[in-house]
Amino acid sequence: MAAEQLQDRIKWDASGLVPAIVQDAQSKEVLMLAYMNKESLQRTIETGATWFWSRSRGELWNKGATSGHTQRVVSMAYDCDGDTLLVRVEQQGPACHTGTYSCFTHPIALQGAEAEEREASADRFGILGRLEGVIAQRYAERPSGTYTTYLFDKGVDKILKKVGEESAEVIIAAKNADNDELRSEASDLIFHLMVLLRERGLPLDDIMAELEGRHGKPTTNKMR
Repeated sequence: MAAEQLQDRIKWDASGLVPAIVQDAQSKEVLMLAYMNKESLQRTIETGATWFWSRSRGELWNKGATSGHTQRVVSMAYDCDGDTLLVRVEQQGPACHTGTYSCFTHPIALQGAEAEEREASADRFGILGRLEGVIAQRYAERPSGTYTTYLFDKGVDKILKKVGEESAEVIIAAKNADNDELRSEASDLIFHLMVLLRERGLPLDDIMAELEGRHGKPTTNKMR
């Protein structure tokens, strides 16, 4: 689609702006909300880095140009009404100017029986998504004193060593027929594997897609 055609599809507000939701392409966490005008949208498309319009300063700004907390654009889309953009990015460091991974750090508690029912009926694998978000936050913010920060600071070799150690401990627990130990060690293995995936920039969604692609297909007998 030509730039002119795309801009015609967008419903710009009276100030010539459109809100842009920025999402971590790997963890799926919503990082921030900013605004684009026609020029910043075009620059974002051309450079593969996010450009926005600052309403307070009245000027274009390239995210991370001064802080180093850049955003490499993975994909962009506009919604059904054309009045909101979704920008999926690879985030380098914290997205928020306050130094946090995401700008949305103030949860609002829901009340009543309906909220409790929704929580009780939540996806039983939802903890994996929440854990992926926490690991992504640690990767971006690197808070001192946390084990996850320690792993990221030490680098991929340390993470690989821990994955190997936890794999061996899972095997030992299974051989010991100790399900309490196996549950604990399997949890440790999953955690360290997810840290490795973040280090390598591989979303958990890609693993799920791989499993989905294999589902129902005949396995290959590699034995000779």
